Amino acid sequence: MEWFLNPEIWIAFFTLTVLEIVLGIDNIIMISILVSRMPKAMQPQTRFFGLALAMVTRILLLLSITWIMRLTANLFQVFDQGISGRDLILFFGGLFLLWKSSSEIFQELEGGEEGESEFGKKGAGFLSTIIQIAIIDIVFSLDSVITAVGMVSHVPVMVAAIVVAVLIMMLAAGAISAFIDKHPSLKMLALAFLIVVGVVLIADAMGQHVPKGYVYFAMAFTLAVEALNIRFRTLKAA
Repeated sequence: MEWFLNPEIWIAFFTLTVLEIVLGIDNIIMISILVSRMPKAMQPQTRFFGLALAMVTRILLLLSITWIMRLTANLFQVFDQGISGRDLILFFGGLFLLWKSSSEIFQELEGGEEGESEFGKKGAGFLSTIIQIAIIDIVFSLDSVITAVGMVSHVPVMVAAIVVAVLIMMLAAGAISAFIDKHPSLKMLALAFLIVVGVVLIADAMGQHVPKGYVYFAMAFTLAVEALNIRFRTLKAA
């Protein structure tokens, strides 16, 4: 229990918790958009199960540290470029993000009604959404877990940071979802952001690393400008 009284452990815990929340922003946005296609009555429980699944996924990946570290080893080469298991997950995960974000933008432009998506009509929305969330969780959790392993050597600290981060995200997810639903322009920006994230994942898988900080800064700046526009429209309409 000596590590429990070690201030360095607590600093690492709080730093990792904040990092998990930042790295989970794109996860929350994607979950919010997927859940928005569900009937209103099912949205809170779908959102809860989605984030709970994200927490379980990250913890399971943490408990498989040896396997996770092995994912960075090259499996084969393509044009003298080594391809690892992590690269494959990021590549296909990026393609999935591109497909899903593009299809959501298409549905928005076509004027699809809320709660009447193809999944909702078939009555299989909950299971379909959870499966899609599971795929996204694995993609978004991979780099998060590798980062956590590189920062902290104590598994209990990493698990605690993930649990606290996801609990905070659960508290914020409802408000974020409602805000995105209320402002269609923000939803389009979020989908565009996810397309950029998908491209970054594919580039990373191909050995072209793009610091996510640049992407997050650009998105934060764009959202700030749009927030000012929303405020301006609200004042003008008053």
